[in-house]
Amino acid sequence: MKTMKMKKTILFVASLVLLLVMMLGPGSLKAYAATPSDAKSELTDYINEIVVKKHTTSLQTDELRTIYYNAINYINANFPEDSDAIVPDEYVARVKKDMDEVVKDIIADADTPKYLFLADTATTPTVQYGQTVTLCLPVINYGTVALSDVIIEPKFSGSSSEWPFEIGTAGYTQMIKSLPAYDDKIDINDYRQELGWTFKVRDDVKTGYYPVKFKVTYHVYGATVSSGEELLTLYVNVKGKPENGKLDGSADDKATSKPRIIVTGFETTPEKVYAGDTFTLNIHIQNTSTTTTVTNALFDMQAVQEGTDKTNTYAAFLPTSGSSSVYMNSIGCGESKDITIEMTAKADLAQKPYVLDVNMKYDAGEAIDLSDTASVSIPIYQESRYDTGGEDIAPASIPVGDQSNVMFSIYNTGKTTLYNVWVRFDPEMISGGDTFVGTLTSGQTGNVDTMVTGLMANEGTITCTISYEDESGNVTSEEKTLELSIYEDYSEDMGWTEDMGGFEGDAGMYEEGTSEGGIKKYLGWIIGIAVVVIAVAAVIVRKQIKKKKAQKEEEELSDDLEG
Repeated sequence: MKTMKMKKTILFVASLVLLLVMMLGPGSLKAYAATPSDAKSELTDYINEIVVKKHTTSLQTDELRTIYYNAINYINANFPEDSDAIVPDEYVARVKKDMDEVVKDIIADADTPKYLFLADTATTPTVQYGQTVTLCLPVINYGTVALSDVIIEPKFSGSSSEWPFEIGTAGYTQMIKSLPAYDDKIDINDYRQELGWTFKVRDDVKTGYYPVKFKVTYHVYGATVSSGEELLTLYVNVKGKPENGKLDGSADDKATSKPRIIVTGFETTPEKVYAGDTFTLNIHIQNTSTTTTVTNALFDMQAVQEGTDKTNTYAAFLPTSGSSSVYMNSIGCGESKDITIEMTAKADLAQKPYVLDVNMKYDAGEAIDLSDTASVSIPIYQESRYDTGGEDIAPASIPVGDQSNVMFSIYNTGKTTLYNVWVRFDPEMISGGDTFVGTLTSGQTGNVDTMVTGLMANEGTITCTISYEDESGNVTSEEKTLELSIYEDYSEDMGWTEDMGGFEGDAGMYEEGTSEGGIKKYLGWIIGIAVVVIAVAAVIVRKQIKKKKAQKEEEELSDDLEG
């Protein structure tokens, strides 16, 4: 009897399940599934929560990011957002489980001190094969001690699946002299140090997210460990040729079915663009497809927004015509064309490269409103400028062979740094005095305080050459005229000798003991002594004035601090 009741119950349940399947469809038996966008958003929130709550180390964070970006690549390849595809919950759950495995022993690693992390300002740039990209690495110190001599170098690999860039040189190492300790009372981003590397993407790269790893070594202040080593990872979204495939091994059938327009290069006229200049930008583009012609192509050039906050942002470049768009009717298979537009660089731009995005919309066969984006990096230069203060020369008149003290200041009035500043004097007229001022940053002042020796008589002026180098090592030199009179000392030419006690030409003209003969006899000595006394007095007075001026400035500064 019980067996019969059990069979009836089983049949009832099976019938009920069958009825639900018929009502809801066979898809109802699958686990919960999400759209590709929701699945990627869920994984993004999950990895961020782990990093924040678990306080992961740099190595653990790198492992988590590897799992995360592999999952994003898989979802992009198998579940396109422009289709009705859905991502099974089992896959999302498996990715989360893999992340949990990385941090399961997080307590055991807590005793290992970790200091360096990437700041929140770190971005994942997108670049295509053959293009040049500048990677910005914003480094912060979350440790409670200061770090010094932080040396950072990329970890290269010859494999295109591990290192997507061409290796042009081995000299990619950079150093941060010091990083202060973390202070929770201030914004940690205020202490970040940003380093940049420029690489060219290889032509044989595959499409996907590449982890670009940087080895970091440093010294620790005030800790038992005198040095340390960590690994920082920045991810780059690389778009390779369709025939190269993807990092996850899947074929990019969708990419091969439609053409791509790429930027193959650009030039500016003039070649060097200075802040405030109007220039012509010539961008080379190419239709990479060998079978499909691109039509109805619209290109819109937009400079990346600059500025530190949303209320104070601006575009680095503005089109002179008011429109930043260029239209082309068609681009043939494999054909290359040029986009030409005149733009103006803002006058207050700092000297560095600025990114200009090229947004593209076009049709190809039956496909319409296809879109893509490329970027070019335009270096902007600032004119190097300096000024000199009034010179202070004492004595202002010297005989040949004597010395004079020359002082003046050099002010960097431009927005660029002046390197290896030298002041050199005319070697035919002046001996000595060459002064190395060093590096002058924007707004900084350098001082020249040197002794020069006159070599030959002049007409009241001497010249010195002020030279400096820019960031590229180019040398600029300019001359400065100084008011220093050099004259010949004719006392020797007139026959003055110490043994004779007077001038040879005057010997016998006056009898010894006469008043006129006595004055003439010692006239050379009187002139020489007077010149020396005047020179010494001038130097002493000048030093006293400088001393009083410095004392007065210190008193004013003290009054300001007390007030």
